Amino acid sequence: MSQPKPGLAETAALTRSVTALSIGTAAVLLVMKGVVWAFSGSVALMASTADSGLDLIASAATFFAVRYAAVPPDEDHRFGHGKAEAFASLLQAGLVFASAALILQEAVRHLINRAPVSHETWAMGVMAVSILATGALVVAQTRMLRRASSVAVSGDRVHYLADLASNLVVMAGVAGSALLHAPALDVAAGLAVAGLLLWGAIAVFREASAQLMDRELPDEARAQIIGLVAEDPRIAEVHQLRTRASGPITHIQMHAALDPNLTLEAAHQVVVAAELRILTAFPTADILIHADPHGRAEPHGGAFAERSGG
Repeated sequence: MSQPKPGLAETAALTRSVTALSIGTAAVLLVMKGVVWAFSGSVALMASTADSGLDLIASAATFFAVRYAAVPPDEDHRFGHGKAEAFASLLQAGLVFASAALILQEAVRHLINRAPVSHETWAMGVMAVSILATGALVVAQTRMLRRASSVAVSGDRVHYLADLASNLVVMAGVAGSALLHAPALDVAAGLAVAGLLLWGAIAVFREASAQLMDRELPDEARAQIIGLVAEDPRIAEVHQLRTRASGPITHIQMHAALDPNLTLEAAHQVVVAAELRILTAFPTADILIHADPHGRAEPHGGAFAERSGG
């Protein structure tokens, strides 16, 4: 049996914990890689060190973003502050693009002016530690995302998954350079890291932009919402369903057609019961249900006027 999804308070606690772990991991790896790169001269390790530096900045942005996103709505932000998470993810994507560009530049320079890698054992050792630490962080982020939704943590996880793959590539490049005495392998590893980072940045950008552009929830989630509302036979129809995610909050609004002979109090009870059913599956949702008299409601106008099949 799957665990129930947490509410806003527990979601905020989960995101605070995992983002603090992300900052700690990035800081430790940055120091370790920087020290070893300083006396090894490995372009692949340099690439990984630069990436860890940007990891620290991105993790710090995520650290603060999830805390701001959890701030309750106020007079200036009636829909909450959830989109702060999406902005943090966009920052992550931009930093990763910049990191990939710098690594490509450095790799090309080393390809032209080849230099042997020294202290390969130390370089391979620090990369092994990096792989273990990054893997542990990704596991922690994955467990958190199975319980709660966070576009910022999801973006951070994609970033660290790319890091995990790039660390494996760097390890292979340094080992190949040491064992085969072929500095070109180290440069090739740096180029591979840049490619992986670009792939990760695109994935982060797409997820963040989906929230900023108020993209609808997946069809499966929309069907689940309609099914929960329609469990009450007094609700004849659900239409004009609109959904969007904003950080940890899911905004849901719809029109529900009710028996026109129901009293206002009875209609209110039906709507409240429907909201409570939705909250069992979407505990961090902000829900607005407009009750229509079935068969007698006039079409609604405004910027988002009703359309058939809505």
